[in-house]
Amino acid sequence: MAFHAEGLVAIIVFYLAILAVGIWAAWKTKNTGSEGDRSEAIIVGGRDIGLLVGGFTMTATWVGGGYINGTAEAVYVPGYGLAWAQAPIGYSLSLILGGLFFAKPMRSKGYVTMLDPFQQLYGKRMGGLLFIPALMGEMFWAAAIFSALGATISVIIDVNMNISVIISALIATMYTLVGGLYSVAYTDVVQLFCIFLGLWISVPFAMSHPAVTDIGLTAVHHVHQAPWLGSINSLDIYTWLDNFLLLTLGGIPWQAYFQRVLSSSSATYAQVLSFLAAFGCIVMAFPAILIGAIGASTAWNETEYGVPDPMTKKEADMILPIVLQYLCPVYISFFGLGAVSAAVMSSADSSILSASSMFARNIYQLSFRQNASDRELVWVMRITIFLFGASATAMALLASSVYGLWYLSSDLVYIIIFPQLLCVLFIKGTNTYGAIAGYLFGLVLRITGGEPYLYLQPLIYYPGCYPDENNIYIQRFPFKTLAMLTSFFTNIVVSYLAKYLFESGTLPPKLDFLDAVVARYSREHMDKATLVKSDNIVLNELAPVNPRHSLTLSSTFTNKEAFNYVDSSPELSNTEDN
Repeated sequence: MAFHAEGLVAIIVFYLAILAVGIWAAWKTKNTGSEGDRSEAIIVGGRDIGLLVGGFTMTATWVGGGYINGTAEAVYVPGYGLAWAQAPIGYSLSLILGGLFFAKPMRSKGYVTMLDPFQQLYGKRMGGLLFIPALMGEMFWAAAIFSALGATISVIIDVNMNISVIISALIATMYTLVGGLYSVAYTDVVQLFCIFLGLWISVPFAMSHPAVTDIGLTAVHHVHQAPWLGSINSLDIYTWLDNFLLLTLGGIPWQAYFQRVLSSSSATYAQVLSFLAAFGCIVMAFPAILIGAIGASTAWNETEYGVPDPMTKKEADMILPIVLQYLCPVYISFFGLGAVSAAVMSSADSSILSASSMFARNIYQLSFRQNASDRELVWVMRITIFLFGASATAMALLASSVYGLWYLSSDLVYIIIFPQLLCVLFIKGTNTYGAIAGYLFGLVLRITGGEPYLYLQPLIYYPGCYPDENNIYIQRFPFKTLAMLTSFFTNIVVSYLAKYLFESGTLPPKLDFLDAVVARYSREHMDKATLVKSDNIVLNELAPVNPRHSLTLSSTFTNKEAFNYVDSSPELSNTEDN
């Protein structure tokens, strides 16, 4: 394969343009708001992200390198096809459900990160435990898509994969480091435009290649391989449902999503952003689906790729860059490469910022340094952005099974964090004992179910399991959803059991070592509790929410502006008059 200097120049120009937008956004951040809330501006952008930019950045966070590469791969692989390309529908439904049920309560209470309600109700220990799967999910996701980007660049312009990964990671880390959410959001606008334009420009050229059969014909007829519409075998229906629920429900409890929700100017805007992003995910999936269909409709022996085909060479995961390289003119393939690069950076920067935000606020500030200054928090975030970016890059270069680690960690987000989020927002009476029990039960059931990508044999063999070519048993039973439901109900049952045992006097108060039941109104618990609890107070969701920085956790979670609004609300005034 020849080295393409023009492609390298195109990528350099694209990266410089992205970096320029990121630096401009950082300058905008510096000139927005007071110095006192600089750390909050980095995390949630001053809570003034509008509909246009917010819709773009939320869509771009989901439409990453894994999304477009994975969708194209699923459509291309014989025997799977479009029927198994679950990400577009799954993530769109995830955003819709998030907008309907989760965005409003999270945004209206003025939280800064996804972990805030957990620490508020369950305490800092539980917040630290939940930080672990959340961090793993973000880090392994960033590493996986960096790895995919390096492979894509090496296919199209034949440069060293390691160099391309390092440079891409440096660019994404640099503008995230200096500008926080503003830089991520505004670069997402540019990146999403590049993804849309780059892929749609490539599709007609690839489709018109002489070696490509009409995709309408190959959708339902066996030409070069099985029809790309695909089918779901009756034996695999439970696996399909398990994976679909994982994408739909497990796509909600991610800091990258709630960072956009909490940065919106109101709770209503947060809901609208979720719906816009759901629509954007569907629209952005179409070119990837078409590219996968084109790959399945190509006689590869009639192209420069030759024989055997990508599936036989075990390069199905690279079908998108292979189509761009061998079925499109050189200058068009560079546009497609820019689209893939943009997709990767738009997701990687979000993951790095999300991990840094949770660490700086929920681990460093709320757990160890409650009186940390705003300047100190800003520097902690900058240091951790660099460290997490470097860690994701190292994993992309060194780990042999990055995707396996990401699959496992994303399962943990679904099995552990999602049921905990349901309980903390919607189930009254849950406490730290139930949360810890649910966490452990979910973790044990997931690990004992095995993981083929990590060559991890299951300890529990559910009905229908079978060995693959490596003699690793594959589970057909929806054990991930079973683990999630077990975690959810365990949390509720153990919480109420602990409450009953302590309040009835069956267990002495001294055994309440987590201060979750008996010491509910103790001084330590008041540091974790919301100070106002009254049904007759009407909070205006459109009121700006800027939680003040203080020395205690209680004031950290308190919406000062909302209280000012309440004092002057007509409804409250009428009540007082009566």
